[in-house]
Amino acid sequence: MGTTDAFRPDPGRVRAAPYEAGGLLDVLRVAAVVLDQDGRIVLWSPQAEELFGWTAPEALGHYAARLLVDEDNRQEVLELFAKVMGGGGMWAGVFPARHKDGSLRPLEFRNMRLEDKDGDVYALGMATDQQIVRDVERDLALSLRLVAQSPIGLAVLDAGLRYVMVNPALERIHGRPARSYLRRPVREALSFLGDRDARAMEDSMREVMATGIPLVDQFVVGPTADPAAGERARLVSFYRLEDPAGRPMGLATSDVDVTDRHRTVTEARRRLALIADASVLIGTTLDLDQTARELAEVVVPVLADVAAVDVLDTALHGNSVPAGDRAAVFRALAVASADATDAVRAADPPGEIAKYDADRLVARCVTTGHPVHLPHVTPEDLPRIARDAAAAELLGRAGLHSYMAVPLIARGEVLGALDLKRTRNAEPFGEDDVVLAGELAARAAVCIDNARWYQRERATALTLQRDLLPKPPQNLVGLEVAYRYQPAGAAVQVGGDWFDVIPQAGDTSALVVGDVMGSGINAAAAMGQLRTAARTLSGLDLDPAQVLRHLDRTASGLDQTIATCLYAVYDPGRDRCCFANAGHLPPVLVRPGARPALVDLPTGAPLGVGGVPFESVAVPLTPGDRLVLYTDGLVETRDEAIDARLEELLRLLDGRDLDLESTCDLLLGELRADNDQDDVALLIARVPSGGR
Repeated sequence: MGTTDAFRPDPGRVRAAPYEAGGLLDVLRVAAVVLDQDGRIVLWSPQAEELFGWTAPEALGHYAARLLVDEDNRQEVLELFAKVMGGGGMWAGVFPARHKDGSLRPLEFRNMRLEDKDGDVYALGMATDQQIVRDVERDLALSLRLVAQSPIGLAVLDAGLRYVMVNPALERIHGRPARSYLRRPVREALSFLGDRDARAMEDSMREVMATGIPLVDQFVVGPTADPAAGERARLVSFYRLEDPAGRPMGLATSDVDVTDRHRTVTEARRRLALIADASVLIGTTLDLDQTARELAEVVVPVLADVAAVDVLDTALHGNSVPAGDRAAVFRALAVASADATDAVRAADPPGEIAKYDADRLVARCVTTGHPVHLPHVTPEDLPRIARDAAAAELLGRAGLHSYMAVPLIARGEVLGALDLKRTRNAEPFGEDDVVLAGELAARAAVCIDNARWYQRERATALTLQRDLLPKPPQNLVGLEVAYRYQPAGAAVQVGGDWFDVIPQAGDTSALVVGDVMGSGINAAAAMGQLRTAARTLSGLDLDPAQVLRHLDRTASGLDQTIATCLYAVYDPGRDRCCFANAGHLPPVLVRPGARPALVDLPTGAPLGVGGVPFESVAVPLTPGDRLVLYTDGLVETRDEAIDARLEELLRLLDGRDLDLESTCDLLLGELRADNDQDDVALLIARVPSGGR
């Protein structure tokens, strides 16, 4: 430990102050008695009266041996007195002294020889109660032992905030020896904290010195004098030291090293934050690849430096595995990395198929359904991690030192694996990291499983939808047509939109566009039935309103199917087109030299409502005119009014001298750029300028 020399006055300086009781000598209650060379009491202090019970008049002039010593011990005392007075040195010890009340009390004595200028000699006796001395000695010994052996860093500073004592624990916590503190002011001794933090520490100490109010458990994170130790977290407390009279003497500090606890709490918060982020960021869509990317990006770089998400081919396509074949066939979905390293190039590129033999760790992970954890990767481990020798070499160059793979399990089925590597982060994966990765993988696996099933439904719905859509029309008279169908971006939205172009007897042509409410396979199936019914009805040469009435009855029998539909018949012989509308958006008529306009039609009720009349409206259609029929997915958005979107449609068609195919591309490109939440069916028909 350090020393307490700094408590002593500086050499050459005199510090005078009015006497105030409460010092150490006052606590000890030291009595002073002076004897002449014959042993008579010549001086008697007030403390002596308190200790022995005799007043000064009662004691002065009496032989001390007779007054203060019992007869049994008197001879021994006289011999000791003679020895001291004869120049034999100081005598010290414990001796039973007689009190005025007749009792014997053990006192701690110090006796020494005094000599005045005339050569006369005297004896100075100093005494105090033995128990008081022992109590003070015990307290001091206990304090010194506690300070020296305490795991808490302790220091004492004088009133000028200079260090006078530093215990070994503080040496360890701060990483510097006690001698580098002693007699140095705070900012100089704590310079390793940086000027700002050292100044703040000094300001806090001065405030405690001024007010006497302790500063307890102030949380501090900062460097130590040993750069290799890194930052340490400490609970710092300051207490003002006062003498028994309450006068400030200095400051005591305590430092409790809570670095491990701080790291544990910080790590727990990091893990909770990562899980919270995963809950929000993973599964934002039903797209399988996007979900995998979200998982990989969440864990990098917080948990791993490189993350890869691979799904088993059997989970995606239901392919059976040959008996006895324990190899795992994956489709890589996503790779994320803190930076571009050889470890990224060693990973399977997203979209590619990779086969891992049974001895590879990722294959073992998905085969057993349990995590694989290698805290410390050796060169011999690399071939069991990488897909081939070249990839193993890349991983070695990247500095792969810790690895784990956790299975993606949803509803009891192993879907794939989350593959995690550390190259830059020096810490190996611990058991807590395995638990965290498992939690993230479990959450993500459900999202991946949902995306997988929706992808299958999307593929099925798209296949059904496309198979039910019309083939290029043949033998149209007096019409040129172009059309497009675009499915929704999300799997559950696919299914309900359709269009049709149907040549009829007598050179007429039926144009149909419709939208079954709902989505998915059921909507696609209902659409197929309505389209088939419409094609059948078109062959009966019915008025458009009659066709819709029949379709309404058909829809009513399709288990609560509701659909909008626009049915039109173009008659080139009469240069007109006859429309009937069942709750559908109006078509656009584009005439040369005129601004495009919405055809004014009765809105009508959707198909499936039942019992609602429909009305046919004839509109002239001459050479050069174009009709644009569409479903609501072309123009409807969540954040814009439908009138504004229809006006945008008209604007795009105004003054454009484009062929029909280019017009389709224009409308879809402009109106669907940020809107793929619904299917779109688009049909454009034009009366050739050359007539029939």
